[in-house]
Amino acid sequence: MTLTVETALTTLPLVAILRGLTPEEAVDVGQALVATGFTCLEVPLNSPEPLESIRRLRDALDGRAVVGAGTVLTPQAVQDVADVGGQLVISPNADPRVIERTKALGLFSMPGFFTPTEAFAALEAGADVLKLFPAELAGPGAVKAVKAVLPKGQPLYAVGGVDPDNMAAWRAAGADGFGVGSALYRPGRTAEEVGAVARAFVSAWAGGGR
Repeated sequence: MTLTVETALTTLPLVAILRGLTPEEAVDVGQALVATGFTCLEVPLNSPEPLESIRRLRDALDGRAVVGAGTVLTPQAVQDVADVGGQLVISPNADPRVIERTKALGLFSMPGFFTPTEAFAALEAGADVLKLFPAELAGPGAVKAVKAVLPKGQPLYAVGGVDPDNMAAWRAAGADGFGVGSALYRPGRTAEEVGAVARAFVSAWAGGGR
């Protein structure tokens, strides 16, 4: 049974950003993450053979985690992700063409924004979740300010510079979830090491209740 992105992010609103992942290690890393409670995995398209990694993760984890692509910059890239079974499309920017193509194909859209203008343009194009990026440059205060003007209930994730130690500050400012990258996974880190770090993130989320 296929797990929806909405359900996965409700279960645990943390997206594992696996930049640099190779197809050969994809399933082992994915299994390690799922074992800790992660339910949403992103393979950026500037990774080695990213579409093959997405395909393998989808085959291995269907029903237990959702899988998609990051650094998706063109409508054709959206199509490529859909063709291998990707379920969500994540971008560092807010390109209406990418968002519209994502929604036309029935996929989940999580574009990046840095200003309120970009945030509202992304929503107009059909974005599901907004991704503040790079969050470390904006700071938690930006989350609080933008959330004050966004439609009530609109999810906003912080991506960039988030770790288990500062997660509580972001949540206090109103962040609804996070994308976690190099603090969680980097090339050369084993599946067991990724799992250990993932447990720290899951624990930090659980301990930050709201």
